[in-house]
Amino acid sequence: MPVGVDGVRELGAADTAALRELVAADPVANIFLDSQLGSRGIVAGTGRILGHVDGGRLTAACWAGANVVPVGATADVAEPLADALVALRRRFSSIFGPADSVLPLWDAIKGRSPHPFDVRPDQPLLAVGPDVPVRGPGLVRLAGQEDFDVVLPASVDMFTEEVGYSPLQAGEQSYRERVRGFIAAGQCLIHRDRDGDIVFKADLGTISAHASQIQGVWVNPRHRGQGLAAGFMADVVTLARRRAPVVSLYVNDFNTRARAVYEHVGFTPVGRFATVLF
Repeated sequence: MPVGVDGVRELGAADTAALRELVAADPVANIFLDSQLGSRGIVAGTGRILGHVDGGRLTAACWAGANVVPVGATADVAEPLADALVALRRRFSSIFGPADSVLPLWDAIKGRSPHPFDVRPDQPLLAVGPDVPVRGPGLVRLAGQEDFDVVLPASVDMFTEEVGYSPLQAGEQSYRERVRGFIAAGQCLIHRDRDGDIVFKADLGTISAHASQIQGVWVNPRHRGQGLAAGFMADVVTLARRRAPVVSLYVNDFNTRARAVYEHVGFTPVGRFATVLF
């Protein structure tokens, strides 16, 4: 992409410290970029990261991969970041992240991008810290590859319920590999009943040194309304704490049932996310 679009350029290894500082302002909300930096920082193959630099200082950044994930994209810098994203001439699946970055960026880019099929401007970001006591029944475990044949349809059902279309439409093989990858990485958590049917599934979708973010929460429709979700989620928190001290998730504001479950487990609001789905 062109370099110097109103102060926007692609970030490289020399920008690692500045990007870490930007992300560290809120490592729970900025978990995606924090996880991409990891222990190595910005290296070749990390992915394309755009940054807005003003007076030699990095003021905002934006992951530009299959999804767009902005940090610090307030209204005064959203326009040049949007210009740079448009210049990439790429199709993105979504824009997601802290609402105070996503919404200004979306305002700046709308009309120059494909029409979204959904905009979710208010998704409470919830977290439970390491000092909050959480105790579950011990029913949830890490999935193994022997569970793949039941995890895959559960994952497809969850995605379809949440987004409105099957993830297999975008490429069945790539989605199968994604599910296998989550299982292999110890990031897929499940409970199966005595008959082997999957009752519950959740993923640790993103993990950094500071936090993990739960995604893909799903309860088998045959087992809904039985008061099981809170216990399952408590188990997920216990297992997630083995990877990072803070456990987080974001939820649609209208999903009052899920929000009540998360509150019961011990999650409290720490911010607000927004998502634009294409």
